[in-house]
Amino acid sequence: MTIALLHNYYQHRGGEDTVFEAEARLLEERGHRVIRYAVHNDSVSAYSQLQLARATVWNPDSYKALVALFRAEKPDVVHCHNTLPIISPSAYQAANDVGIPVVQTLHNYRLLCPNALFFRDGHVCEDCLGKTFALPALRHKCYRGSMLASAVVAGMTAWHRLAGTWENRVSRYIALTEFARAKFIEGGLPKGKIVVKPNFVETDTGFASTQETRNYALYVGRLSEEKGLMTALEAWRLLGSSPAEQEFHIIGDGPLEEEARAFVERHNLDSVRFLGRQSSLEALHAMKCARMLIFPSLLYETFGKSMIEAFSGGTPVIASRLGALAEVVVDGRTGFHFAVGNAENLASRIERMNALSSAEYELMRRAARTEYETHYTAEANMQLLERIYAECVQ
Repeated sequence: MTIALLHNYYQHRGGEDTVFEAEARLLEERGHRVIRYAVHNDSVSAYSQLQLARATVWNPDSYKALVALFRAEKPDVVHCHNTLPIISPSAYQAANDVGIPVVQTLHNYRLLCPNALFFRDGHVCEDCLGKTFALPALRHKCYRGSMLASAVVAGMTAWHRLAGTWENRVSRYIALTEFARAKFIEGGLPKGKIVVKPNFVETDTGFASTQETRNYALYVGRLSEEKGLMTALEAWRLLGSSPAEQEFHIIGDGPLEEEARAFVERHNLDSVRFLGRQSSLEALHAMKCARMLIFPSLLYETFGKSMIEAFSGGTPVIASRLGALAEVVVDGRTGFHFAVGNAENLASRIERMNALSSAEYELMRRAARTEYETHYTAEANMQLLERIYAECVQ
């Protein structure tokens, strides 16, 4: 097949950018012809604020360029990842006008929530769910702390909801979990068009041997409020400076780093190590060797890729009992759940993980690896994606 992959890169590189690139590589390895249409951050600077606002809702330049591209290259399927702000939903119309089906991966909740996270003021927020126009987002300045920017994004989703774009211009939506699928259906997307295809691990580092597994807990991710790092640090404080002679390693950077470091210093948590941003391979190796991965997010993650990366190495995960996280981690089998934002409950789960006998811990490690092999390998994922494409072109 010939597949056109469309993506607007983010200002700060993230998981969606990685998935876009990985899917393109794997599709080419499987013999498909892939057309990459990617818009980078420097393109935004060419637009005035007014032009950018208009482009977010409907970009005529993008529409014309894509119609020309589709007519010249004749793709069988157009697969969109992120279209905000430059590509815009005009991409769907361009594909439709040339008679090409559209697949849209729902990496976040942007179509239902202007800040895409369902998160505000330290907690889950669904105030805009199901509303044609997301007025609460303007009041709270949910997108980039700006009422104007929030109005632009809310206006974009409202315009296309009223115009029938979400219902009529997209052939298939890809949600990453059953929880996310249910949330999008609740928000008004057509139930019959949403299929579930999770993210995957492109590089399999293999199941960790007993000799490779070391006695440290690990956090991997952005150091920001919604990711729950402070909950994890408070749990570590409650356990004592070095529970079971363990260290707590933190991989990543972000706006919360200064506050997190100050907390560690104030409470003399000598067993906490800030390792900063690392390469994908370095992070995978760290996850493979960890005793456990701690995933303390406070929001509705659409997936949580580091959890399955940990599974690939046989590392159990302790995750918030919230949304998709509770779906990916099977409590008591591939890890443990804890009450979201509850440091005491998280501390008890860390203690429980450490209290497992060697045989019990090995059983959990094997279950994590089996979960990865069953659902999250690149091969299984590509087969599912190809099936989705095939259904669209029938």
